[in-house]
Amino acid sequence: EVQLVESGGTLVHPGESLRLSCAASGFTVSSFTITWLREAPDKGLEWVALMTTGGDIHYADFVKDRFSASRDNARNTVYLQMNDLKPEDTARYYCAKGPVRGQGTQVTVSS
Repeated sequence: EVQLVESGGTLVHPGESLRLSCAASGFTVSSFTITWLREAPDKGLEWVALMTTGGDIHYADFVKDRFSASRDNARNTVYLQMNDLKPEDTARYYCAKGPVRGQGTQVTVSS
């Protein structure tokens, strides 16, 4: 069974950093494209980053130069490093393999 479990979300102040984790089971993360998504009540679901099996990573324009995705094959886990967080980054963050995503982790950026 494919499972994705996100963690690491919390309340931070603007300008701070946070690293989200996505632990996968039931498949090997290096063999599939993994996507990071986020959902805020007023914005709907947004694509944040995409990591291909070849290691190419693509980012949405609104997170370029601030967010960085990575993968640890030994831990079967993907990460999203988020720097210089802004209030507009407040959302529930998900990782996904195709249409399957985890329960998400809440990131709140507020002073």
